[in-house]
Amino acid sequence: MVLPLHATCSTVAHHVRIAVSQIFELLRKQRWYEPRTQTYARLLLMLGRCRQPGPATALFKVMLSEKQLAPTADVYTALVGAYGYSGLLDEAMATVGLMKGADTDCKPDEYTFSVLINCCCKSRRFDLIPTVLDEMSYLGIGCNVVIHNGIIDGYGKAGMLEEMDDALSNMLQDGDNVPDIYTMNSIIWAYGNRGRVDDMEKWYDEFQLMGVEPDTRTFNIMMKSYGKANMPDKMLSILKYMKRRFFSPSAATFNIIIDCFGRAGNIEKMEYYFRLMKIQGVKPNPITYCSLVNGYSKAGLLDMVPAIIRQTENTDVALDTPFFNCVISAYAKSGDIEIMEEMLVLMKEKKCKPDKVIYTTMIQAYMAHGMDEAAKLLETEMERFNNKLLGPVPVVDYK
Repeated sequence: MVLPLHATCSTVAHHVRIAVSQIFELLRKQRWYEPRTQTYARLLLMLGRCRQPGPATALFKVMLSEKQLAPTADVYTALVGAYGYSGLLDEAMATVGLMKGADTDCKPDEYTFSVLINCCCKSRRFDLIPTVLDEMSYLGIGCNVVIHNGIIDGYGKAGMLEEMDDALSNMLQDGDNVPDIYTMNSIIWAYGNRGRVDDMEKWYDEFQLMGVEPDTRTFNIMMKSYGKANMPDKMLSILKYMKRRFFSPSAATFNIIIDCFGRAGNIEKMEYYFRLMKIQGVKPNPITYCSLVNGYSKAGLLDMVPAIIRQTENTDVALDTPFFNCVISAYAKSGDIEIMEEMLVLMKEKKCKPDKVIYTTMIQAYMAHGMDEAAKLLETEMERFNNKLLGPVPVVDYK
């Protein structure tokens, strides 16, 4: 069981929000401190990436209170991202409206609109894109390759392949922007992710005819698509092609192969490519070890998991929450409750904090085995974890 990104998002956001508040408070107390727009822009960018629109709004208001300091286009754009990436697109659009009515230095530019369109795509609000493009045209701002790529990638990730093809056609008809490697990777990822490997291969050839050369990520995308489509021979043919073209396989390349054979229950080949990975000097990472655990779990070979943990102790690989999520989930499914509990203890010993996914997995395992008391104790611990996570944030003294 691989930990989804959203499972750790609130934890990361909580810590970043506190860190930003504490750092900014300390910074403002220094005698040499001078308020700078670049500082605010960077802090707003951090809060936006962690989806913290509330603290971002508060920080922006603090900036407005600073004497002799006015927001710049970078500051406003960071605020647009802080709203947009949290799904607050009305607020993001309103911020762009403020920029239009502000000084010349604050007018929205190509970067502002690329952020706004990216936010629309991530929120699946493709209905807003024509409005944004019309606004750009009214302001005399043309679509650059980044904006075109953002729209293409957004449609591709949403599985809207027909609209994605139309967006690519618009890009080609525009004439001012030439498709690049990012365009290529977005297109072949979209088709490969949908299992349409024939179309993926067709577009791979088309982009080469346009003069776009593949990179390692291109090959990784194709290999993963072949793996998902249960086409291991084609997947390995890509690896051989990379070798002939002097492309060095990355950790992601080997992780894809290891995961593919692990899911197929082919432990022999899974272990072979893990050994080859190390022989070629490619450093395994937590994702590698997660794939190994999942492979052994599917094959009913959980006795191999302790050896994996011992291997990591001889490296500088820091085992993270997703890794322990895989291990605990594997033992929970097999009914090895005692070892599952030992893994939770080991996790805490390694200063790795359990999250809601791990607690839920263990509680379900306890309940499945009639261990209601143990389940209640863990539920209490999970509640303490959630309360701590959602607890009060230190108030910054902005005076």
